[in-house]
Amino acid sequence: MVRRSDHSREELTRLFLDSARRFAEKDGLAGIGARRLARDVGYTPGTIYNLFGSLDDLIMRLRGEILDDLYDLSKDTPLDAGPEENLHRLAAVYTDFVIEHPRLWSIVFDHRPPGGVPDWYGEKVPRLMALIEQAIAPLFRPGEEHARLHHARVLWASYHGILSLQLAFSTGVGSTGSLTDSLIANYLFALAHRHDDQPR
Repeated sequence: MVRRSDHSREELTRLFLDSARRFAEKDGLAGIGARRLARDVGYTPGTIYNLFGSLDDLIMRLRGEILDDLYDLSKDTPLDAGPEENLHRLAAVYTDFVIEHPRLWSIVFDHRPPGGVPDWYGEKVPRLMALIEQAIAPLFRPGEEHARLHHARVLWASYHGILSLQLAFSTGVGSTGSLTDSLIANYLFALAHRHDDQPR
């Protein structure tokens, strides 16, 4: 436990977020409770509400940091090969992160804030989508930006589904690698041939 002393608002915020992350790594969303965090940090539960407004707001801050972590790991991934290889490179980063931090990652999808998602949080997801868009950009013509974003979202959602099944059941649904290979190969084949019947 941190000894109670004089901390700045920024220091206290960091202490509570770090505490929430530690408990989340161990127990997932269920591990984050106001009294548990306060006891760990050495302050009263009321401090959480003074700093964040609510426990849900603290969890949203943590969710934002988790997405930042994934983006920071992904942003330097070389996307200079073909779309298939580009997607496999991004998938490898995603897989490593989720396998290393399964309970932490689950918070991004398990937590449902009663007031909805704040604007600042909504700005974090497009950064990840932009990487997938970049990976598949050669398959799209000028003017197809909306379609490119749509398909990037579908690919991300589909891959998240594969990882979620693997984490939940471990066996019986096929390996993550083989399922990912099938997803990427078949989806990109369909994208590459979607204009075949259109007049040129």
